[in-house]
Amino acid sequence: MPETDPLTQVVPAKWHAGYRPRVGLLRLRDSWVAIVQIVVAVTLAFVVARVVLGHERPLLAATVTISSLGLLRDARPSKVLQTVAGMLTGIAIAEVLLLVTRPGWWQLAVAMAITLTVARFLSPSPQFPISAAVQTAIAFMLPIGDFPGERLLDGAIGGAFALLVTALLPRNPMRAVLRDARTVFDEFDHAIARVAQGLRRGDRLRAERGLSRARDLHGPMQVWAAAIESGQAISRMSPFLQGRRQELARLARMQDAMDLAARNLRVVARRVHYAVDDGEERPELADVVAGVQRSAALVAAAAEDAGREPEAREALRAIAATLDPAALLPRARLGDQNVVASLRPLVVDLLVAAGEPRADAARAIPRV
Repeated sequence: MPETDPLTQVVPAKWHAGYRPRVGLLRLRDSWVAIVQIVVAVTLAFVVARVVLGHERPLLAATVTISSLGLLRDARPSKVLQTVAGMLTGIAIAEVLLLVTRPGWWQLAVAMAITLTVARFLSPSPQFPISAAVQTAIAFMLPIGDFPGERLLDGAIGGAFALLVTALLPRNPMRAVLRDARTVFDEFDHAIARVAQGLRRGDRLRAERGLSRARDLHGPMQVWAAAIESGQAISRMSPFLQGRRQELARLARMQDAMDLAARNLRVVARRVHYAVDDGEERPELADVVAGVQRSAALVAAAAEDAGREPEAREALRAIAATLDPAALLPRARLGDQNVVASLRPLVVDLLVAAGEPRADAARAIPRV
């Protein structure tokens, strides 16, 4: 980030600011595979239930399929299976109750109470009992089928096709994983840039902004981790994503290291915030932090191109070799030397993110 970047900027407000077609097109681009999954799965479930088995109203085959897949990015088979299990639980409870009672308002209340109680007992997920209750309500209001369990069979057909398209028409996880990685590295860059500016200008406010942005990294980091976990789960199930497993494992290792790097960046930012309280400029120390920032940008490039990892490791090793507080800033105050000391674990984590074994990364730091 350039040094002249303002702390705040003017955001124009227009009457149509809430309507952004480009954002809608981006959402559509990211969801088209999910839309295809849902359409294919619902169609196949309907055909099997209606045409093959002759069920007159296979509504639950469609609702179970749609609800279990959804448009969310996290389409892990375990998540789909959990949702299917919740909905089948609700349908089964409705089927059993309708064998001994007729549909009515108080019967529906009893069915809902039983469903929510049983489902909450079975699963810690708050979504599980809700999925079960929705299907209980639908099943309770539908006409009874030609034979007991017909609607439960329809729901099972819908769940089976939901799982089938998850494996055979998988959502490519790499786009979401790399997009979340870019968000993390962009926020990391903004945070460390503010820290460097605080040192260069002796500006406590900028250092404080850097600390705040470093703390805000937790959310994007969790989103990135969830995207990787979802991608790995889908790749283990789908035969068409086997080639992505190694790349996802590499990115999982990078995410783990960057999570630690973000934590250590918060430590660096806190120490800088304390050090610049005197208002003095520290250009030498700012250059060191800026060097770490440039190296982190190389790690960001390596997230999308594994071939850039050696370049990132070389740059980080060069910085690591200089991080002896006494040698780098022999006449500096203790607070400044503490800033250098706090950079040491940060650089180690960045080296690990760039593919260096942790033991080798630790040895790159001079002993003090």
